[in-house]
Amino acid sequence: MDLRGGTEYVVRSIFLPHLEQNYEQLLTVSQGADLIVSHTLAYAVPLVAEKLGLPWLSVYLQPAGIFSSYDPPALPAAPVLTAARGFGRWPYRAILALGKLASRSWIVPIEALRSRLGLPPSPRHPMVEPYSPYGSLAWFSRLLAVPQPDWPPRTTITGFPFYDKQTAEQAGLDPALEAFLARGEPPVVFTLGSAAVFDPGTFYEQSLIAVRRTGLRAVLLVGEEGMSALSKTTTERIYVGAYAPYSALMPRALLNVHQGGIGTTAQALRSGRPMLVVPFSHDQPDNAERVTKLGVARMIPRSAYTAQKAEAALQSLSTDQRFAQRAQSVAAQLRSEDGVTAACRAIESVCLTPPIPPAAAPARLPDCPRLSPLQPSYSEPPLVYCYWFQGSGEDCAPPCGFDRVEEIVPRYQGPAKLNRIEWH
Repeated sequence: MDLRGGTEYVVRSIFLPHLEQNYEQLLTVSQGADLIVSHTLAYAVPLVAEKLGLPWLSVYLQPAGIFSSYDPPALPAAPVLTAARGFGRWPYRAILALGKLASRSWIVPIEALRSRLGLPPSPRHPMVEPYSPYGSLAWFSRLLAVPQPDWPPRTTITGFPFYDKQTAEQAGLDPALEAFLARGEPPVVFTLGSAAVFDPGTFYEQSLIAVRRTGLRAVLLVGEEGMSALSKTTTERIYVGAYAPYSALMPRALLNVHQGGIGTTAQALRSGRPMLVVPFSHDQPDNAERVTKLGVARMIPRSAYTAQKAEAALQSLSTDQRFAQRAQSVAAQLRSEDGVTAACRAIESVCLTPPIPPAAAPARLPDCPRLSPLQPSYSEPPLVYCYWFQGSGEDCAPPCGFDRVEEIVPRYQGPAKLNRIEWH
């Protein structure tokens, strides 16, 4: 969960070493499938889809997964960019271009496997632009982000598809936790989700000191591995457990303190309770920033999380009624969304559309010889093609005398409809 290097470690040390194994397994189970729906970290999916000629949908779980220069995420590897937002889109466009170059070595295993399978090189950077040409599903709420001009084509925001049972048979809270909640006032819930809980550092120890100083009751969810070290801290006012479904626990809390993972953040938003976010890595700093802007949270970076700062934040969040009122308002809006139904409808719409075979590249614009089409891996209605502006000194300006890129579109005279040009 390293703030700056955590994402690179996850990608290069956890996901990519199993790329070929994932490809073989997915190829087997996808025989006869109509559609593949996949998280953007499942790098084998585009390869399998191309090999089998299947449509597929890419899934973004959080806004930070979409590198938009109009709504730029808080990047753990480049925190200085947060201060650069006042300069507009250009710092983020520059860092995105640099990121593509810096991560070229990351995608070597993907490109090598594509070559062995007889597939062409990836049409886009498979990590920075991992979206499907058939469409993308944004499994988060519009409260966190709305579509931007540079989002992937055919992106549908569905809302959160909530599910938090540890097992299919689980129903409600553990009886001991239920009894603790019934004995007194709502507690502060401390949790580190499903990943940061394995690398908590001093989070729970500092939290215990802070909550004791405030006199508030507390529930600490520490994971199975944390029980041996922290179970003895249980008192009449402090409950320590391994796990509890957030949907049953968080609405009964006074406050929720968590790491800012997108699943935890979604449940905390739906609970209608204010929150203190302590982001560790990955998308967590961006999620924390977005809920803070919503007016339902305060944030303390992991590196700055101390008992003293936590105590001050808990006091503020528990006494300032503006946080509670705003949290209730946001929760009401969130409950009006139905992420599962919206996702199902989006998936069904693709299943009902006959797959479209790869198409040949369109003819060049007759009056613009410096425009050359890139061969797409897929084509779908409406046809979307990408043109690269070639020519010395003209990489950053529309060629051929056009004032704007958009003016190229109505003058296109090719055999198929062209309604979008991506300018690189």
